Amino acid sequence: MADFPESENVAAMHGSSTMIAAQMASEMRAKGIEVIDLSVGEPDFDTPEFIKDLAIEGLHTGLTKYTPAAGLAKFRNSIVDFYSKEFGAELTPQEIAASCGGKQALFNAACTLLNPGDEVLIPKPYWVTFPEIAHFCRAIPKYIETEANGFVLTADMVESAIGDRTKLLIINSPNNPTGRVVPQGELVRIIELCASRGVYVLTDECYLFFAYPPSMPFSSAVLPKEVRDFVCVAGSFSKTFAMTGWRIGYTIANPDWTKAIVKLQSHSATHPTTFVQYACAKALENYDETISAVSSMTAEYERRRDWLIPALNAVRGFKCQMPEGAFYAFVDVRGMLGAKFAASADIAACLLKKAHVVVTDGSGFGADGFLRISYATSMENLERVVAEMKRLFGTD
Repeated sequence: MADFPESENVAAMHGSSTMIAAQMASEMRAKGIEVIDLSVGEPDFDTPEFIKDLAIEGLHTGLTKYTPAAGLAKFRNSIVDFYSKEFGAELTPQEIAASCGGKQALFNAACTLLNPGDEVLIPKPYWVTFPEIAHFCRAIPKYIETEANGFVLTADMVESAIGDRTKLLIINSPNNPTGRVVPQGELVRIIELCASRGVYVLTDECYLFFAYPPSMPFSSAVLPKEVRDFVCVAGSFSKTFAMTGWRIGYTIANPDWTKAIVKLQSHSATHPTTFVQYACAKALENYDETISAVSSMTAEYERRRDWLIPALNAVRGFKCQMPEGAFYAFVDVRGMLGAKFAASADIAACLLKKAHVVVTDGSGFGADGFLRISYATSMENLERVVAEMKRLFGTD
């Protein structure tokens, strides 16, 4: 059989390293091997029961038909009302489009803005999909190094990176893979700078509510209209409400950008599942119960973080900063590289082979010499993993 003539757009992309790691874990389990998977960015909590009940209610109500490509009016209105109550944002339904998860929201936003040859600023380390979105659009990723500032992006870094061809900056805070949070004032300065230079900003806010005190959830949707005209917020229910498999997200952008997003989506996914939109809308309307569920998950992630980071720093050759959000530890293992390990991928392979522990090599995030470890798992699993790491590598 002849080789499949893969399109140039897709040939320029790489497979998701996080999904590849998760697939390895799945294959090992299929062989009867007990595996602890710390590679996937997926909450270990179940979807709150009241959201499940609302989806069932939607089904029984007969919400099994098409919706407009932008999503149910009820869904869009619920986003407007929720952001008003939670952040004081002044939005309109014409700025909202439903999507099949945060990932499609990001693709929709980028594909409706970027042209071949446009430059996309991407801070490093980055979520593995950001460069691939740029490649798919035949745009040019330009990376901003942030390690000198502890992996926190600043306006000065962005200003130095903006060039004549710069069209878009992608921001992710709280960050995957580092867990770092850009301070609110700095984030505002970054976006204002971009707007003043005619550069658009795509802000991935899927970990928005997983910001640990004293950090507070902050959405760029609250910015003044003249600034927000250059911003698209990609939101998601996947992490916040432990709904990864439900595939539901949204974008918040100026009405013209939103129209382009809706036009694109009308020829691709059409819209997210109807009764899922209904359940999410009703959940956001039920503000107190929703915030309570999110707060309890955030508190548990914070408890795990507070135990895990010191424990990882006690492993010989491991160095890890304290994340302010999300649910990842980004471990510097460059001190272990040398005769035994040539790259962080070798350390990940050692953990997989000798301890049946799956972590994600940092090279997929643009940071060889690091490992991303998800603590969206039980304390029992985290304790077992750290014990195995100490057994394999020793302690400081």
